[in-house]
Amino acid sequence: MASRCITQETFDAAVRENIEEFEMGPEEAVQEAAEQFQSQGVDLSNIVKVAPKLSADGLQEPTHEVLKALDALRESLSCSRPQEVATHLSWFCDQCKQHKGSRFLAAQKGAYPTVLAACKLAAAGDANLLLPALNALSALTDGQPDLLDTQGLQLLVATLAQNADAADPTCSGIRCVRHACLKHEQNRQGLVKAGVLPLLTRAITRHGGHAGVVREACWALRAVTLDDDIRVPFGRAHDHARMIVQEHGGLKVLIEAAQAFPDDPGVLSELCSTLSRLAVRNEFCQEIVDLGGLAVLVTLLADGSDHQDLVKHALSALRAIAGNDDVKDAIVRAGGAASIVAAMTRHLASPQVCEQSCAALCVLALRKPENSRVIMEGGGALAALRAMKAHPQEAGVQKQACMLIRNLVARSQAFSKPILELGAETLIAQARAAHRDCEDVAKAALRDLGCRVELRELWTGQKGDLAP
Repeated sequence: MASRCITQETFDAAVRENIEEFEMGPEEAVQEAAEQFQSQGVDLSNIVKVAPKLSADGLQEPTHEVLKALDALRESLSCSRPQEVATHLSWFCDQCKQHKGSRFLAAQKGAYPTVLAACKLAAAGDANLLLPALNALSALTDGQPDLLDTQGLQLLVATLAQNADAADPTCSGIRCVRHACLKHEQNRQGLVKAGVLPLLTRAITRHGGHAGVVREACWALRAVTLDDDIRVPFGRAHDHARMIVQEHGGLKVLIEAAQAFPDDPGVLSELCSTLSRLAVRNEFCQEIVDLGGLAVLVTLLADGSDHQDLVKHALSALRAIAGNDDVKDAIVRAGGAASIVAAMTRHLASPQVCEQSCAALCVLALRKPENSRVIMEGGGALAALRAMKAHPQEAGVQKQACMLIRNLVARSQAFSKPILELGAETLIAQARAAHRDCEDVAKAALRDLGCRVELRELWTGQKGDLAP
């Protein structure tokens, strides 16, 4: 895995050397430089690979369009020409979107203070600059959340609050929030403290018919509940999820929004995924059921069965809320187990759907013999074994299927024989041999099925000398 990094100037110098010293053509020189650095374990994802031009005056330095756009933006800002500022913001935004390396290079050359100055100008009352300024900030901070400082964070939240009725600036501003939160715990906590959560939930309510706003708000809500910043020992993901639900009515907002988009699988997928992230407490799972969310999810599984991504996210949401034992029973009573088996059967070729289906059924069967009976009679074990057979190299599918088999028979030994007759022992043994992650769950499944399995005693509890 590449771990070393170089500057844009180092890469451009290597390209120039290939042309001048080894008489390569510009394109060949770029390709050769890239291959050489990659062979040395250098990560080139932040590098713009542009060939210099040859002219009558000799070899010209490579022209990086993003820097030309940045220079033009600075000049128009310094000369106070708002119309040109808007044009150059759009140009800069387009260049940043083209490649990660362009955004990185622009940031190295001080793009953030320039874009922030444009945002301040827009916030001061120039409405024509607002959308291009937010778009430029969003493009620049994509993958670079460290750029956003306290001043920018506060300006972003204030701008969202002041323009809450305008759909397009709201959509772009929320996208900035999402980019700022990914892999950055300090930004997440700062934005929450500044009051971003009610702005996100109200945006879904206020712009319930605008698919772009709803999707961006869902993404941002999930980003706020992540715990993906390796630089901090622990984050506040759970607290943020609790605040969204208890203080800002997040579950009700999402379920009502789902009912407003019956024919948009993309938006529905995002809403289901966000519900999954918020189902972090027993009472939250029950609240989703009480608000009608369970009926929505079961309906989506049935009506949206042709949309694989929607099915996957609906299954994930069912799996999340089934963490509550009472909700497990409610899902089965609502026909959820049958819908899950039908979804897995229909999308047997999809490892993601198979994994989520097995995982959801596994949770439903946990400590629930009656639910296990319903799953067995509905063909759940057969569907899981078919999934194992269809995806032998997918560790996730194999692991969840093994766990499902174990839960089905753990408190209902009568199911062991019919499951074994379907060929479970061979498939579980193959999963155990092929995937290290399946070792423990495969052993447990075989043991509870009554198969012979060697259990190794890792520690006898006897006192002994410690190795030096």
